Amino acid sequence: MTRPTLEEIFAEPDDFGLLAVKLKPKAASSSTNCVSITNDVTRFYEQHGRLPDANAANHEEMRLGTIWESLVKAPTDELRQADRLGLLSIKEKVAVTSWRDEVEENDVPESLDDIFADDGLDVQPELVQLRHVTPAAERHVPDHRADFVPCRDFDQFASLFETMQQALDSGAREATLIEKWAVIEPLEGDFFIRNGLLAYIAEKSESTQRGGARDHRLRVIFSNGTESDPLMSSFRKSLNDDKTARVIQRLGLGPLDPDWETDKVSLSGTIYVARSLSEEPAIKPQHDILYKIGVTSQDVRRRVADARNDPTFLLASVEIVATYELQNLSRSKVENLLHRFFDVARPGELFIIDRFGKKIRPREWFYVLPEHVGQAAQLIKDGQLHLYRYDRETQQIVKRS
Repeated sequence: MTRPTLEEIFAEPDDFGLLAVKLKPKAASSSTNCVSITNDVTRFYEQHGRLPDANAANHEEMRLGTIWESLVKAPTDELRQADRLGLLSIKEKVAVTSWRDEVEENDVPESLDDIFADDGLDVQPELVQLRHVTPAAERHVPDHRADFVPCRDFDQFASLFETMQQALDSGAREATLIEKWAVIEPLEGDFFIRNGLLAYIAEKSESTQRGGARDHRLRVIFSNGTESDPLMSSFRKSLNDDKTARVIQRLGLGPLDPDWETDKVSLSGTIYVARSLSEEPAIKPQHDILYKIGVTSQDVRRRVADARNDPTFLLASVEIVATYELQNLSRSKVENLLHRFFDVARPGELFIIDRFGKKIRPREWFYVLPEHVGQAAQLIKDGQLHLYRYDRETQQIVKRS
């Protein structure tokens, strides 16, 4: 079968009207466009007494000025005939500063004060005044750094490190590589390998808000007999930065498994009572009745050294007014007992605004006296705290009826 030619195809009936194509009207010639632009520029010149500026803020003037600048570089005969005002011979341009131009050195402001002092900038003062921000000079000199110091009670951990090392050597425990940017949530009793040393999380203090995110102060014991107390976020970053960092998997299948807490050591510690030295108007008048109750396994002075940067301490320095030693008692359980016991004396309206404008409500502050905390600590040692309660009206510890 032979294929039909094009002549035969076009000769067939066009039932669907496929060949009935309407040609579009011919676009205006470039010379016609040039004449139209020239007429627009002429009208602009007659109205404003100047040529349109290619750097103008007005979009229509900027468009017209940009086209005119390109046309005058190579004018056609039609353009010269349409130029009845002789605009092609005008070389002067209006001196308007453009964002495209280089700024003179003496026009560059040297400080924020120069910018806000500009007469053309009307800014309300409250919009440029910083609040709840620590001065730069104070931020550059921290009160506390998480340095490595000798661990004063390393004898409590030495056997734990030896047992863990033997388990790793025999393959009984597995150390897993920490992937880059992995989100690590250290818990008390966790083991890590950091910079070639075994690191044990001995303590994870009360929660605090830093930069809008939850954070904790850790007590980390290392196998070389030193310890440090970094923020959890800082410790997490140090693990991510160490390409050889490992996390040692716990025994058991989860928190409900009895073996899960095998590595956790119930450390004794110190109950401390702290008075805030804040100058905030809402806190200063309460210095003698508002106290923080905390429990820590590390040195108390080291625990409160960073108080003015910690929302848990009301973002202010504190004064330790009383301490009570624990013996063979779980630190976390004692802290929970004390906070529940004095819950009726917790100020519900107490809050602070952190440096990011976020409202923080610390939960470790109470309207109690140091001697009340001492009495409660003694009742815990005697195993009789459950027989008493704190009466907010009389501000006394009374026996339950």
